[in-house]
Amino acid sequence: MADEAAVRAQAEAVRRLKQDKADPDEIAKEVAKLLEMKAQLGGDEGKHKFVLKTPKGTRDYSPKQMAIRERVFNAIISCFKRHGAEVIDTPVFELKETLMGKYGEDSKLIYDLKDQGGELLSLRYDLTVPFARYLAMNKITNIKRYHIAKVYRRDNPAMTRGRYREFYQCDFDIAGQFDPMIPDAECLKIVHEILSDLQLGDFLIKVNDRRILDGMFAVCSVPDSKFRTICSSVDKLDKMPWEEVRSEMVGEKGLSPEAADHIGEYVQLHGGLDLIERLLQDPKLSQNKLAKEGLGDMKLLFEYLTLFGITGKISFDLSLARGLDYYTGVIFEAVLLQQENDHVEEPVSVGSVAGGGRYDGLVGMFDPKGRNVPCVGVSIGIERIFSILEQRVEASEEKIRTTETQVLVASAQKKLLEERLKLISELWDAGIKAEVLYKKNPKLLNQLQYCEETGIPLVAIVGEQELKDGVVKLRVVATREEVNVRRESLVEEIRMRTSRP
Repeated sequence: MADEAAVRAQAEAVRRLKQDKADPDEIAKEVAKLLEMKAQLGGDEGKHKFVLKTPKGTRDYSPKQMAIRERVFNAIISCFKRHGAEVIDTPVFELKETLMGKYGEDSKLIYDLKDQGGELLSLRYDLTVPFARYLAMNKITNIKRYHIAKVYRRDNPAMTRGRYREFYQCDFDIAGQFDPMIPDAECLKIVHEILSDLQLGDFLIKVNDRRILDGMFAVCSVPDSKFRTICSSVDKLDKMPWEEVRSEMVGEKGLSPEAADHIGEYVQLHGGLDLIERLLQDPKLSQNKLAKEGLGDMKLLFEYLTLFGITGKISFDLSLARGLDYYTGVIFEAVLLQQENDHVEEPVSVGSVAGGGRYDGLVGMFDPKGRNVPCVGVSIGIERIFSILEQRVEASEEKIRTTETQVLVASAQKKLLEERLKLISELWDAGIKAEVLYKKNPKLLNQLQYCEETGIPLVAIVGEQELKDGVVKLRVVATREEVNVRRESLVEEIRMRTSRP
């Protein structure tokens, strides 16, 4: 019988033979011997020891966590549907060429797959580019859709902050030629509705416009070729102080110190309609065609947001850049705020939970004739939101139900399994969510305890007397109140008692 030391010695012998370029037949003979020894090892010692972990940047979700997730998804989907959206789905991988060149500096985070029969494929990085491909491919010029699905990024995960390599995105987009800023305002209203509904705490929605940014870069003497890369630097202002962003622009990206200082005067401004009016009078910006267009639309946007009654949570912020290459107009990002302590006036941001903007040129990149379909959309940061809610549930020790079972069918005496199964079948056929314990003769106490542990609100108890009388004893778990209900009225009674107010 071979032991591990003998296997290691044989493996070393094979390695040396290969190194010395020995006769291939001799190598083959020694390799066969090695394989035989490994097979002999068998037993527990030779078994491959599996590393029981999920891949880096991914996670499993327990029933309790999934119950919280479903609650969040339901709130988001009901909002999307309230605004008239249809739902679509696209493949989890796309042709690599579909994705390349759409994400700026983040393109390096795209997951490439092995060549599959001549097709170079990549896992989708977001849901927006596949949507644009879908519109171009199907010649769709007008749609309001939502799409909730997993996306993939070869990122360095920071899972405690809700940052993963595999995660869900919840996207809502309006595609079509419409009057300016009406769809854009609706997207911001949707973000406001969802964040208010989920009760995550205080939040702020920052808005800016790519045209204002590009106009600002132009008047600050940034060369055209550096617009996108400088934009990526500006986008880091929510995570880094201005001094660090400035040194990245000058030191790493070769921007002149004067241009960087000039940008600094603008990107530290934020406000509302008053700031828009002020910038429309700005001697430099008002002379730039792009910036003037962007500011005009921003003014219109704020007028619509005033009608929606949400300007209290909106800030026009010139530091907001959003690094993706495909944005062409309004861009926005929602951040959660928390007061650091009582002495700090200004609330601090604890991270982005939604973002989006207008991308009028993306569909045209895929259309053979370059036909554009104007689009504006928003993506809800479900993982960030989920992390916050999960921590909150943990802290409050709130009991989360992981099933929706309305009633447990139980028996009070032995030898009533057949009656329990008959009754539960009737309930299932009537659409009632019901369970039964998988034991022939369970004790009544065990059945009641199961309901306590899992949060099942009702117990339908079958007993010999009840069967004779044509009734079922219905017990309310929380109050221990019991009522006899006629068998034919049971379904209606359960529905009435478990329908949410």
